[in-house]
Amino acid sequence: MVEQFFTCPYCWERISMLIDNSISKQSYIEDCEVCCHPILVSVQFLNSELIDFQANNIEQ
Repeated sequence: MVEQFFTCPYCWERISMLIDNSISKQSYIEDCEVCCHPILVSVQFLNSELIDFQANNIEQ
Protein backbone atom coordinates (compact mmCIF):
# COMPACT_ATOMS: atom_id res chain seq x y z
CA MET A 1 0.00 0.00 0.00
CA VAL A 2 1.10 3.53 -0.80
CA GLU A 3 -0.14 6.68 0.93
CA GLN A 4 -0.87 9.52 -1.49
CA PHE A 5 -1.55 13.11 -0.43
CA PHE A 6 -3.53 15.39 -2.75
CA THR A 7 -5.92 18.35 -2.81
CA CYS A 8 -9.66 17.72 -3.12
CA PRO A 9 -10.96 19.23 -6.39
CA TYR A 10 -14.09 20.47 -4.56
CA CYS A 11 -13.14 21.83 -1.13
CA TRP A 12 -9.38 22.27 -1.74
CA GLU A 13 -8.50 20.51 1.51
CA ARG A 14 -5.35 18.40 1.58
CA ILE A 15 -6.32 14.77 2.15
CA SER A 16 -4.66 11.38 1.82
CA MET A 17 -5.62 7.90 0.78
CA LEU A 18 -4.04 4.48 0.78
CA ILE A 19 -3.65 2.93 -2.66
CA ASP A 20 -2.99 -0.73 -3.41
CA ASN A 21 0.20 -0.80 -5.46
CA SER A 22 -0.21 -4.47 -6.42
CA ILE A 23 -2.58 -3.45 -9.24
CA SER A 24 -0.72 -1.59 -11.98
CA LYS A 25 -3.59 0.52 -13.35
CA GLN A 26 -6.70 1.54 -11.41
CA SER A 27 -9.60 3.94 -11.74
CA TYR A 28 -12.32 4.29 -9.12
CA ILE A 29 -14.54 6.77 -7.29
CA GLU A 30 -13.88 7.69 -3.68
CA ASP A 31 -15.63 10.31 -1.58
CA CYS A 32 -13.62 13.16 -0.07
CA GLU A 33 -13.22 12.57 3.66
CA VAL A 34 -13.84 16.30 4.32
CA CYS A 35 -16.68 17.41 2.00
CA CYS A 36 -18.00 13.96 0.90
CA HIS A 37 -18.06 14.83 -2.83
CA PRO A 38 -17.16 11.99 -5.25
CA ILE A 39 -13.64 12.10 -6.68
CA LEU A 40 -12.53 10.11 -9.72
CA VAL A 41 -9.16 8.65 -8.78
CA SER A 42 -6.89 7.26 -11.50
CA VAL A 43 -3.51 5.76 -10.67
CA GLN A 44 -0.78 3.88 -12.46
CA PHE A 45 2.13 1.95 -10.98
CA LEU A 46 5.27 0.61 -12.59
CA ASN A 47 7.14 -2.00 -10.56
CA SER A 48 5.03 -1.02 -7.54
CA GLU A 49 6.10 2.65 -7.82
CA LEU A 50 3.47 5.31 -8.41
CA ILE A 51 4.06 6.94 -11.81
CA ASP A 52 0.71 8.70 -12.34
CA PHE A 53 -1.96 9.98 -9.96
CA GLN A 54 -5.05 12.01 -10.83
CA ALA A 55 -7.93 13.11 -8.61
CA ASN A 56 -10.67 14.78 -10.62
CA ASN A 57 -14.06 16.38 -10.08
CA ILE A 58 -16.79 14.20 -11.62
CA GLU A 59 -19.80 16.44 -11.08
CA GLN A 60 -21.01 18.72 -13.85
